[in-house]
This record gives sequence, C-alpha cells and structure tokens, in this order.
Amino acid sequence: MQTSGPSAARQPLPEVNMKFKRATLERAEKFISDIYFTDVNLRGQLYPDTQPVEEIHHYGSSGRYLSPAQATGGRGEVKVGDSFGPTWATHWFRVTAEVPERFAGQQVRLRWNTGCEAMVYSTENEPLQGLTELGGQERTDFILSRSAVAGQRYVFHIEMACNPIMGAGHAGMINPPDPNRTFTLAQCELAVYDPDCAALYYDLELLVAMASKMDDKWPRSYQALYTANEIVNACRVGDRDSYKRCHEIARQFFNQHNGDSQLTIASMANCHIDCAWLWTYEETVRKCARSFASTLRLMEDYPELNFACSQAQQYEWVKVHYPGLYDRMKTAVADGRFISVGGSWVEMDANMPGSEALARQFLVGQRFFKQEFGQYCQVFWLPDTFGYSSQLPQLMTSAGMKYFLTQKISWNLINKFPHHSFKWQGLDGTQVITHFPPANTYGCEVTIDEVLNTVTNLEDKGRVSESLMLYGYGDGGGGPTEGMLERMQRLKDCDGLPRIRPSTPMDFFSKLESTSASSLCTWVGEMYLELHNATYTTQAEIKKANRVGEFLLRDAETVSAFASLLKLADYPHTELLRIWKLFLLNQFHDILPGTSIEAAHDLAKDYYKDVHKSAKQMFVTGLDALLTSSTGQPSTEAAAGAGTDSSSVLTAALVNPFSWQREEVCSVPAGVQVPDGCSVQRNAGDDGSVLALVQVPSLGVACGKTIFSASQASTAVVEAVEESVGAYRLSNKHLHVTIDRHGQLTSLIVNKTGREALPEGQTGNRLVMFDDIPLFWDAWDVMPYHLETRRVLDNATELRVTETGPLRVSVQYKVQISERSHLVQTISLCSNEEFVRFHTRVDWHENRQFLKVEFPVDVSSTEATYETQFGHTRRPTHSNTSWDVAKFELCGHKWCDYSEYGFGMAVMTDCKYGYCAKDKLIRISLLRSPKAPDGNSDMGCHEFSYAVFPHQGSFQDAGVIRQSYNFNHPLSIMARASSSPQAAVPASSSVSWLTIDNPAIVLEAVKMAEEQVEGRPGSLILRLYESFGGRATGNIRFTFPGALNVQSVVKCNILEEAIADSNGATPSLTSSGSQTAQLCVKPFEVVTLRLEF
Repeated sequence: MQTSGPSAARQPLPEVNMKFKRATLERAEKFISDIYFTDVNLRGQLYPDTQPVEEIHHYGSSGRYLSPAQATGGRGEVKVGDSFGPTWATHWFRVTAEVPERFAGQQVRLRWNTGCEAMVYSTENEPLQGLTELGGQERTDFILSRSAVAGQRYVFHIEMACNPIMGAGHAGMINPPDPNRTFTLAQCELAVYDPDCAALYYDLELLVAMASKMDDKWPRSYQALYTANEIVNACRVGDRDSYKRCHEIARQFFNQHNGDSQLTIASMANCHIDCAWLWTYEETVRKCARSFASTLRLMEDYPELNFACSQAQQYEWVKVHYPGLYDRMKTAVADGRFISVGGSWVEMDANMPGSEALARQFLVGQRFFKQEFGQYCQVFWLPDTFGYSSQLPQLMTSAGMKYFLTQKISWNLINKFPHHSFKWQGLDGTQVITHFPPANTYGCEVTIDEVLNTVTNLEDKGRVSESLMLYGYGDGGGGPTEGMLERMQRLKDCDGLPRIRPSTPMDFFSKLESTSASSLCTWVGEMYLELHNATYTTQAEIKKANRVGEFLLRDAETVSAFASLLKLADYPHTELLRIWKLFLLNQFHDILPGTSIEAAHDLAKDYYKDVHKSAKQMFVTGLDALLTSSTGQPSTEAAAGAGTDSSSVLTAALVNPFSWQREEVCSVPAGVQVPDGCSVQRNAGDDGSVLALVQVPSLGVACGKTIFSASQASTAVVEAVEESVGAYRLSNKHLHVTIDRHGQLTSLIVNKTGREALPEGQTGNRLVMFDDIPLFWDAWDVMPYHLETRRVLDNATELRVTETGPLRVSVQYKVQISERSHLVQTISLCSNEEFVRFHTRVDWHENRQFLKVEFPVDVSSTEATYETQFGHTRRPTHSNTSWDVAKFELCGHKWCDYSEYGFGMAVMTDCKYGYCAKDKLIRISLLRSPKAPDGNSDMGCHEFSYAVFPHQGSFQDAGVIRQSYNFNHPLSIMARASSSPQAAVPASSSVSWLTIDNPAIVLEAVKMAEEQVEGRPGSLILRLYESFGGRATGNIRFTFPGALNVQSVVKCNILEEAIADSNGATPSLTSSGSQTAQLCVKPFEVVTLRLEF
C-alpha cells in the first residue's frame, strides 16, 4: 500500500511470502475498516471532502403525518451537536446547502445522522428518501447530484422521528421503551462521494469475506486472499486511477465463472415491516413511507432491483397519508418492479384468527390488490409468523394463490425442519408449493456468510437447482440498500459461490414448479413452530377482544344481510369493511399474539372497542328493521332503546346466527313479559332479571312467547347438595359432579352409563402455577422446563352455594394466588347442559408466572384433537420422539378433546388458545405475566370461562363442535316493544331462514356478496365447512319469507368468484318448490355458496 510519492511503477518483490494467512487477512480487513487506520486506508477515502450545510432551521415538533408548517416550538437555527427528543416525538428541519466550487463535477451527497429514523422531503412536502442509521453508512446519505454544479443551492425538509429503527427499548431491544431518550444531530453536511473508491471498497469487502468465511480446504478461499493482498499492495490511497486498476484486478476474479451444475440463488428485495411491534401502528405508517421511497429511489440506479411487497394495509396507509408516493409506487407496480405479494390484509398470526377472520384476510386483501393494481397476488407471503394452520393451503388456493413463502419455521427450538422447497398438504388434501429461504432470514444483506448458508443449509440438494434469497432490512423497515445491490452485482456468477440472479416471486416459483415439482417431498398437516408458543396466552385481554369480536361481526353481518334482502334496510357495506379492516389489522402477528409494546396494545384495544361498538350498533339496527312493519318503517320504540324503562311491559327477541336450533338457560331482562307456567329462576343481584329456558330456531329470530316454549315443556331438574362439610354435589339429568373444599372436582360421572371421567384418586379443575422465565423472548416463549416448577393452588376459601336451581346451580369460591393476586370462580351446572361451566374472575399482578388449569382424564389414546380454523387437528399425547416432545404447548380454538373409542372428555374455552393434552391430562393455559416488551402485560382484572364436557361416543357424535359455538356465543335476549303482525318477524313468532340436516356441515358466515348483480334483489354469501373429518352430504333448506325465492346456488372461491367442483359441477337447487340445495363436501372442505334471488 502506498499513500504518497511519485506515481512510479512498483518494482516487483524478490519473494512473496503468503504463509501467514492470519496476518495477510487481517491486513486486508484493516484496509477497509471504519475503525482502524481510517486516515490512511481505503474506507477513509469514501468521502474525500466535506463541508457543513449553510443552515439547519428547526421548525419545531409536530404529530405524525403533518407538515413543517404545523410544527410548533421551533428553536430557529440549530447546529450539529444539538439534541432533540423525547422518544416518539417528531421534529421538522429545513436544511439549506450550496455546492462549493471545489465540489464541481463530482458526486455530492447530503449526509445526515441523528441515530434515529428520518425522512427527506422536498419543499413541496413530497417524501423522497428515508435517512435511517442501519448500523453502517448505507442509509445516511441522500444523493444531491452525480455531477455537481458549483453554486447550486438545495433546500430540503427533514422529518426526524425520535425512535431508532428497532424501537426504543431501555437497555435492550425487546425491553419496554425508554420514554425519555434524546437524539443528537451528529452529522449534517455536504460530502463528495468517490464512486471509484466505493467500487473498490465493495470488491475488497467481498474478497476478504470469501477468504475468511470459505473453508480453508477450498482453493477459492486462498485465491480470494491472494487477490485481496495484491489489491492492497497495488492501491495508492487517494489516487483514482489506482482505484480503477485495482478494480480491474477484482473484476477478473469475480468474472471467473461457475460450472453448469452450480446452485443458483434467485434474489429479490423485500422489506418486512411489522405493522406494530416495538412501535405503534402510527409509526409503521412512516416506516412504510421511508422504506418505499428509498426503494423507489434505488430503482433509478439499479435496473435489476425487483421489490416484493406484501400487506394491503400498508399500501392503504401510504395511499391515505402519502398520495404522491403511492402514485410512484403504482407506476413501479405497472412496470413489474414493485411486486405485490401476500394477498392478505396484513401478515397475520396464522394460529389464532377464527375461521371466517382468516378467510377475510384473503378476501379483503386480494380485493384491495385487484382494485388498486388490476390483479390478484399469486404468492402467499408470510415470512414471520408463529406457526402455520393446516387450513392455510386450502384457503390460499381458494384465494387464487398456489405458492407459499415463509421463513419463521427455521426458528424451531428442537427439530430442524427437513425441507426448504416442498409441497405442503393441508387438512383437506390441498397442496401448495412452499419455499423458505435456506439463508434462514428474510433480511439478507447479501454477505458471503448468507450466500454460503444458502448452499450448506439447503435440505433439498439434488431435488432443486435454485433457492431463494430475500435481501433488505426488515422488521423495522429499511429495505434494500446500495451496498446490497453492489455486492449482488459482483456475485452474480463468481466461481466457488452459487450464481445469483435477480428474480421475482412468480419467476422463482413457476420455475421451481416446472423443473422440480415431481421430485419435491410432501409435508402433511400443520407446520408447528417449536418456539413462541406462549403467544397463545400472552395479552389475554387482546385475545378475548378478538374472540368476542369475531362473533359480534358475525351477528352484525347476518342480521344486516337479511334486513337488506327483505328491503328493510341498506346493507352497511362501507362500515363493515371499515371495521373488518381494523379487526384484521389487530390480527397482525405481533398484536394478536401479544408481543408488542404497551402503547401498541393500548391502541389495538381501542380499535377493538371501535369494532365491538360498531358491530353491536349494526346488529341492533338490522334487528330493529326485521322487527318493524313490512313497510320498513321502524316502530316507535326501537330495539336500541327498548328495555330502558323497567316499568313498561316488553317482549323478548332472540337471534341465532348458527345453523342449528338452540335451547339454553338465558337471562331475561327486567320488564320482559314471561308467559305464565314457565320455569324461572331469579338471578343473583337486584336488577330484576330472571333465568329461563329459551329456544330459537336455526339461523333465525324468535320473539315473544315462542321463546319460552321450551321452558313451559321442560321437566329438567338440577340441584346442589352439600355431601359433607365444604363439599358439594351438583347434578342434572346428564351429569353428577362432586366438588371438594378446594374447588376441585373429585368426581365427574356421565349419568347415562355411570362412567367416571376422572382417574381414580385424581381431581379435576386443579389450578396450577408455574415459574415462567424463558431464555430470551419474554412475551413470546415458554420453555419446557417451566413444567418442572408446578405448584397446585389448593388454598380455596369461602366455598358456598350461590344458585340453587331449578335451572342452574352454582358454587363459588376464592383462591388467594399470592399476596398480590387472587381469583374468584363460580362452578355452574345448567339443567339442560352436558358440561360444567367455570366462570373465573382474576385480579392478576404477578411477575413471570403462568396460571393454568388441569383436568386429568381416564381414557387411553395416542392422539388428542384441537379445533383449528374450519376443522380440527390431531396431535400426539405422548413423547416418543423429539417432534412429540416439542409439542408441550399447543394452539386450539374453542375446544380440545381427549377421547378413546366410545368415551372422552372435551374442554371448551370462551377466549383461550393455549392447551396441552398429554399423558391423560388436559391443561388449559389461562394467564401469563411477562415483562417485555410490555412491562405491564396482563396486569389487572380478567374474566373468562371454560367448561369440561365428558361424553359418550366420539366428540363429533356428542355434539362438542356445536356446543363450543354455543358456549362462546350464548343467547342474549333483547328487550323490545311489541311489533306489528306484518313485520318480517311478527310478534310472538319465530322465523328460521335456513336449516342443514347434517351436523357435520357447519355454517360459518352469512353476508351479502361484495359485488351485487344489478336488477336482482340481492346476492347472499354462505360459507360452510365439513367439521367431522369425513365426506358428508347434506340438504340446505331455505325458508325465506314471501316472494324471496332462491333462483340459483353457485359454488364460489373465497373471493366470491364462481368455480366448478372437482367433477365440473356446481351445487344446484334440487327443487324450486321446497327451496332445498344438496351439498356434497370432502373432509374439512370449505365451501362458499352464492345465492341469487
């Protein structure tokens, strides 16, 4: 290396000694170091000249998405070294600079660094590029000119967001944010950028990495080292002609090509942006703008750059808040370089969203992409989620996508997933071609390590000739950078490394399918992630709001659809779409799992409140329309206000959104007229309400005295008897339940056969606590060793009978969990139910403790069954293999069942998702108390219910599936004034719009079609699925009022587009007179029907 002296030709050395690899390699490393010898090395010459800007004017601080004119509290002129804050604040600056004479003809950049996120805007407030420190120099530059003109003046606005790209955790990334951080303006200057120096820098960076990362046994490693050493010897720092000569040496090395058999890496840029995580939704909006603007700017210089971008929500955010940027994105989409993928509203959690919510992710997402860009996404893109439902292949295929990309499965704790390219077969048999990049990250920087890992990690060697590499900073945004693209150019066909070719998602997958589909292995069923399984429990309030919201949305859509069909009210399409978007956003994979900061969770809870309130109002409005006269004129006392005056005599209305008749013990509000002869039971409290046994037909409405006909005919008896001091027996015609003084079940007998469900000497409803300290990911993980810390809470007090029948009996008790926490539980048995309810209120203030409940079961089976979306999944109850051992905490929806032939036990929950059924024991996970990233996670009061359901026969035959729906969404009487006999639902009558004669076929959703046929009364969508796990044939009988006859039934995909079934046929009406359609379904098949009237 020479740094001065005449430019004379170097004399060759008499001897070249390359025996000391360490010294030679470290010499080359120091030559490009940004720490060592920067005054004489190459790295120090990237910016050979700098000059301060003319002025930095501080406008002040503002809220997000505002302009400098809206900022307040400005300091005027500020300087490098000044600090700004606090955390999450926004500051606006005007930067003025003039190109000095000595910069003329050179590439000039603005360099800005505050250690936090920022964005350059034009003076017209148009976003130009993000300025985010990403651990290097690559995103602190903004190119002003590639050939500067002396005297040229530049004026920009810069928006400074007082938060680092990966949040503001106090003393650790995932810790709760430090609210009082300040950020120093460390750099704001004009700088000459030397592109020849930079080109040589990238050359040496890769040569040094090849020499250090490739195995010493590979000759190519030493060739890279010798080439790097030759360049260092030849380079004259500060001499651009020298840089060009040395770059030619490197070019000759990189142009030594591979053989034909070398693996090819299909590369594409991406930018995984969490909609919320260590920041809130509002900050993500700006992350999107910074990342997308930066990427579009890079596309101007790198024609090979193709950018895959998912999540319709993020597109819409940019459309709303940055319309100019969105127009540029649309242009890039049209050019095929900004590529929409995913097809879902957000990259959702794939474990816990309910059946219809998961389908709506695709419906809402794909419709957005089609409306905005003229086409659906063809690749489902879900790189970062915490497990994969076995119904995803069917749903993504029904949404027009037959390819799937993911990444997170590489995080498995115990077992390495055996494939990178494979066919994934879902619960119903649908297969999709799936790939997860073997570099084991969706945020590659195009380093030699990542390129080598893509080869060495690949599990499908010999089966495939290509794998995928996703490059671009992610999670907090950022996307591709100049350095990544420079490295990729050099490695496109370099001997000793895989080829790298720019690609697109469809290009990669279509080639994979055409060349390798026949040789790919098949993975059947769910892809269980052996990590992050505490997310089924963390943030219990979020999970409860999700479960409740799913049923409220169902109610609102069902009632609104029939009110619309009968021309009694307009269907609230716009409002439903608005709240569905909020609801689907909250199912993002760091919100529903509960792994975000407190502020993000608080905002999500506000969104849930909005969804719940709006859905309830739409339900009331629709029901009121159905209960008015046939002219559609509302009655004088609408349902929304009825029942507020307890002195008036009111009648009752019940709505059943399910496709089976229901009979339940229900609370009747004060003032509602209950017919004489009905068996009633006064509720606890002084609100004047009573309990009564009510009934309502399938998918219908009942009002007046017809609701209470079951109560008039019922002779059911339920009783509570004190068997010994502090111990009680609850019994009805189905069950005998014995409860000891600790609130635990000592006996659970099915009366029909006398079968005891509990093992001898064991108790059920054991509340247990565990220490819950994971290895790192606090809100995410529960480790298997937590099971070694089990403690039974057997200190119940105040056990007493609170209800004595004749419709429901209850026992209540209190448990002091710790000095800080306690719970009160009410155990109830209703006269007509086959299961025992456990209603629980917990005041919870623990630190890294885990509360669960246990039910031992006297059955023998190697598998247990857990509800999932549109079906159920069977999992092992033993620990034979490491794959079985890893399944110690599992996701289920409304129920879990542990059965042998002829008998079993199910548990049901109304808002819990964590279960484990192993070794003749069922556990339900109730509450956690992690401290990061939300330091107050789950602290406070919780209210939830679970139930235990011992049954004869299989869970299918015993009705567990239907009962779990009923348990989650109990009937609720609405009080209203009497209405006209001419109403759509006349007074003292019941109406059923639909019945299905096969219990295996479950109706999951009723809604108006997204697109209506002009001139028709309306198009109704029914979504159904086969729930038992076998082929089923059923008759759907429609009983719509008046002239509202079904003219056709068309089978659709979940995008509501007509399709033919596997035999080329579509379901059809078997008789126009009886209004009946016959439906044949395969196991776990999801069927969408479009009814035209």
